[in-house]
Amino acid sequence: MLGKLARQHDPNVLVGFDHADDAGVYLIAPDQALVQTVDFFTPVVDDPYTFGQIAATNSLSDVYAMGGKPLTALALVCFPDKADLAILERILAGGLSKMIEAGCTVIGGHSIRDEETKFGYSVTGMVHPKKVLANIGAKPGDSLLFTKSLGTGVISTAIKKGKADAEWIDAAVRSMTTLNKRAAEVITGGEFHVNSMTDVTGFGLIGHLREMLLASEVSASIFAGRVPLLAGALECVRAGHIPGGLNNNRDFAECLVEYEEGVSDDLRALLFDPQTAGGLLISTADGGTLARALNDAGVPVVKIGEVTANSKPRIRVSR
Repeated sequence: MLGKLARQHDPNVLVGFDHADDAGVYLIAPDQALVQTVDFFTPVVDDPYTFGQIAATNSLSDVYAMGGKPLTALALVCFPDKADLAILERILAGGLSKMIEAGCTVIGGHSIRDEETKFGYSVTGMVHPKKVLANIGAKPGDSLLFTKSLGTGVISTAIKKGKADAEWIDAAVRSMTTLNKRAAEVITGGEFHVNSMTDVTGFGLIGHLREMLLASEVSASIFAGRVPLLAGALECVRAGHIPGGLNNNRDFAECLVEYEEGVSDDLRALLFDPQTAGGLLISTADGGTLARALNDAGVPVVKIGEVTANSKPRIRVSR
């Protein structure tokens, strides 16, 4: 919808919504730029404190994905008029715990009455103008690295249906409450040739990869067998615990994908699974070196593909 509105022309906007980036970037000094993002959603787990942690982790992720450092946050709250305020207190406490871990200060917020609980944050960070990591910039020959694992969407759906095993829930919660802070520190703190980066969230792996490829005018090959999956993710797909967002993602982006024979239907589905607080997708010329540095820092990372010259299909998925 933003694309249908009158365009504003401000030379200080370094990253706007032209290429569906994770956050906006605005120049305020020769060596300083603001990173701004906002995200909120309905509960994906039953425990209020954990939900708050997940919402904060998800909101912070977009700043990390741009190569920035979070500074301040404003809470966004939608809460039923007659609900127990102790639940809201636990949600806010969970969110604050992750903001403290990130070194990001909550300085206020806004709340409204709503029949359905929703929670998240508007986060402001800082980044050097010459060190912004946007969707545009991926180059043929780059390795595609991915941190974390796919499956939070289907597992969250199974949780809502009361069909998720405890092991699946624990694995998904660990992923959704793990900040991308350490990964971003390694990526931005070393002398690595990182050309493009995004976090994998609501549009799924293929959806966010699509944005990177279109912005950069390149294509990619994905090795489906290397894509890390959360425990229970395949079982959830096979049991039909499919979130509506997954089908929407497939309807929107699968037209750009060609599959090699042997890539299972279940795995194809998970490539479109909408993620909450997902991992970072990194296009880098230093795949091996960066992967070792991330692993040494305790960040799991896998090379899941390669960037190729612009061609059709835009995305090739092999076994």
